[in-house]
Parts: sequence; C-alpha cells; structure tokens
Amino acid sequence: MEFWMLIYVALLILSAVGVGFFMFKAGVKHRKAVAESQIESAEKEAQRIVSEADEKAQAEKKTALVEAKDEIFKLREGAEKDISRLKNEIERELKERRAEVSRAERRLQQKEENLDKKNDKIEKLEESLLNKHKEADKKIAEAESQKQAQMDILQRISGYTNEQAKAHILELLDTKLNHEKALRITAYEQKIKDECDSKARAHISLAISRLASETVSELTVSVVPLPNDEMKGRIIGREGRNIRTLEQLTGVDLIIDDTPEAITLSSHDKVRREIARISLERLIQDGRIHPTRIEEMVDKARRDVENKIKQEGERTVMDANVNGLHHELIRLLGRLFYRTSYSQNVLAHSLEVAHLSGILASELGIDATTARRAGLLHDIGKALTHEIEGSHVNIGMDVLRRYKENPEIIHAVEAHHGDVEPRTVLAAIVQAADAISAARPGARSESYENYIKRLQKLEEICAAYNGVERAFAIQAGREIRVMIKPETVDDDGMVVLAREIAEQIEKDMEYPGQIRIHLIRESRAVDFAK
Repeated sequence: MEFWMLIYVALLILSAVGVGFFMFKAGVKHRKAVAESQIESAEKEAQRIVSEADEKAQAEKKTALVEAKDEIFKLREGAEKDISRLKNEIERELKERRAEVSRAERRLQQKEENLDKKNDKIEKLEESLLNKHKEADKKIAEAESQKQAQMDILQRISGYTNEQAKAHILELLDTKLNHEKALRITAYEQKIKDECDSKARAHISLAISRLASETVSELTVSVVPLPNDEMKGRIIGREGRNIRTLEQLTGVDLIIDDTPEAITLSSHDKVRREIARISLERLIQDGRIHPTRIEEMVDKARRDVENKIKQEGERTVMDANVNGLHHELIRLLGRLFYRTSYSQNVLAHSLEVAHLSGILASELGIDATTARRAGLLHDIGKALTHEIEGSHVNIGMDVLRRYKENPEIIHAVEAHHGDVEPRTVLAAIVQAADAISAARPGARSESYENYIKRLQKLEEICAAYNGVERAFAIQAGREIRVMIKPETVDDDGMVVLAREIAEQIEKDMEYPGQIRIHLIRESRAVDFAK
C-alpha cells in the first residue's frame, strides 16, 4: 500500500513538474512574443520620428536657403551701390587731379618762358657789363697814369717821397686818434661816473647813516691802580716770588716803576692781559697775596674771561641777527673782542661790517641774512693765535670749511681783501663794507712812518711818467696833483696820462677809499717892457 502511495506521490510530482515546465515554456514564448511586438512598434515609432525629423530639416533647409538668397541679393545690391558711389568719387577726384596737373603744367610753362626771358636779359647784361668792365679798365689805366703823373708833380712840389708822405699822414692820423681816444675816455668816464657814482653813493651813504657804532681804541698795556705804594712790595713778594708766579701763570710782563699807586701790565695778547688784570685786582682786594692764592685767582680769572668771550660772541651774534652758527664759531667771534687792528676793535669792526653788508644787500635786492653772516665772519681768522701758519684770510677760510659754512660766504671771506677777484655780488658787498668800516675817520690809526711812506710812493709813481715835472700828495694822500710839462704832453694826452697813472696806483698800492689824480698843464710867456 505504501508502495503504491509512493508511486502515486511520485507520479503527482512528475505531473506537477511537467505542468510547471509546460507553463514556464508557454510563459517564455508569451514574453518573447510581447517583447518582439514592442520592439517592432518601437522601430516603427523611430522610423516615424526620423522621417518627421527629415521632413522638418528639409523644410528648415529650404527656408534658410530662401533667406540666404534674399540676404545675398540685398548685399549684392548694397555692394553695387557702394561700388558705383566709389567709382563716381574716384572719377571726380581724377578729374580734379587732371585739372591741377594741367594748371601746374601751364604755370611751369609760364615760368620756363619767364626764365628764358630773364636768361636773355642776363646774357645781355653780362655782355653790357663786360663791355663796361673793359671801358673801366681803360679808364683805370688812364687814371693810374694821371695819378702817377700827379704824384710826380706833388713830390716835386712838396719835396716828400711816398714813404715820407705816408709817415706824415700816419702821424697826423695818430694825433687825431689820440684826440678821439681822449674824448672817448672822458665821455666813458663821465658816463660811468654819472650812472654808477650816484647809485653807489646813495647805497653807501644810506648804509653809513643807518649804522651807528662806537669805536674802542685798545693799547698794548693795562694799568691797575693800587690803594697805596706799599702794595707794590706785597705784589713783588719775598725775593720776587709773587711777581714771578703771576708772570709765569699769565704770560704778562708786570712793570713796577716810580709811577705812584699804579702797576702796568704789558702784553700784545689782550686775553692774557685781561686775565692778569682781573687776577691782580682781586688779589689786591683780597689782601692775601702768595703763590697758592695767585694760582687760584688766575684760574678763576681765566674761567671768567672764557665766559666773557662766550657772552660777547653770543651778544654779537644776536646784535647781527645771525642764526645757526656753530658754537665754536661763536666762541671765536667772542675772542675777537680781545683783538685789535690799527687800534680798531675787530669784533666791533666785524659787527659794523655785518650791518653794512646787510643794508647794502637789502638795497641791491639780495639776501640780507647771508650778507650779514658773511660780514660778521669775514675776519674770523684773526681770532686764532700766531701758532697757526698763514694769513687771517686763509685761516678764516679753513675754519669756515671745517664747520661746513656756505661756499658763497667762504668766497666772500677769501675776496674781502682783494686777494682774489670777487665772483659774486655778496663778495663785492663784503669787500665794500669792510673798506667803508676801515676808512671811516677815526676808526683806525696809522703810524707816522707808514703815512709818510704812502705819500712818497704816490709821488714816486706819478713822477716816473714821461712829461711829469713834479707831483704833490695832499689831503692825507686822498689827492695827488701832478704838474705836467706843456711842451711834452698836450691836452688830449693829459686824459690818457691820468688814466694810466690811476691804473698804476690801483695796481701797486693798497689804500682805503679813492685817490683823486689832478693833472695841471700851464703855459706861461714872460717878457719885459723897457
């Protein structure tokens, strides 16, 4: 039973598998048929879309071709119009050019005709000139022969040869030229004097009138008053130790003579003399006079003098209204307070030159501050001692270069004594201001011997010229009168001689201000009635 049951189950399973296999195969066929039908419909749809797209593309292509043809037609019509217009313009321009060329050809033709006519005239003129030249040569030859004949007649009548006549004519011409030269020199001098003197005098007189300064004359000795003559012994000290100490510390000579109640201090260095004077006055006032006390007083006096130098330099810089000076230059300016030149205080002279330079610069329209600075520093070299070699001009230039001063100011210092030619207006102003300050009456004093030598040299320069009889220097050398031999120098020659004498004096002498050269020519005839 079970066997049959197993068979029955097996058959059921087999039948179920068969049915399932049949159904699976039927389903596969069905799905394949459906898929084939879908693919066929898709292909048909694709063919339809492609055909529609082709039709649309053909339609658009036709439309684009039509539009392109229309555009080409329009462009062709515009191009034809432009070509026609350009063709008309070119033809018009060609016509104008042809007209201009034809006009130019006509002008050239006319010019050629005119040139031909002118050439004909020139040829005729050349021929005429050639004939005239030949006639002129004949006339010149005739004139030369007549001139030679006349020269022979003149030589016989005058008794002069050609060379003698030329020499006589040249002599007359030289005399005439000498006269004209004298007239021109006189005229030029008068013109320069009229134009320049008035301006110079105006500027200088204004500068002098606006400046008021006091002049202090300094000597080489200082006198210290004593309360009594007994003080002289105390100053000398035991075996002269006090006076020796004082002289060694100060470098000043003490002169103790019979002068009542006074001691004289002698030294060319005013700084040392001032230190000695202050020390001695304080020792006399203190009453304790011995070497140790003398050393203390001299040191204190030296510090006081240095402070005085600094104060004087600062005061002078403020008075001159000059700013920005190096402190060492200010100290050197203060030392000028103890320097003199021809008995004129150099610091007062420098301040005076600074003010004069500033006034002159203002009148001439240049920087007055720079001018005052140059005037104040022009004698800075005099502040240094004799231990430095060179003139005060060269020393001053070196000092100013060391402290980086303006090159224009250095040149003004270099040229203020005329050692070099002034190249700037500033240098000329400082030179003039220095001369004005030095030439002021009473500002400086000269020795009698130098004064006599200057007058003698003036007379010697004038007497060395041919035709000068005698020369006299008058008015303290400000004028020289020259007596001329009338038979040697004529009136015209006097003008030339005066100019030559003036140039020689300017070359050989140094002097403040100016010197007037006065030439006198006098002719006298004397006879007696009997």
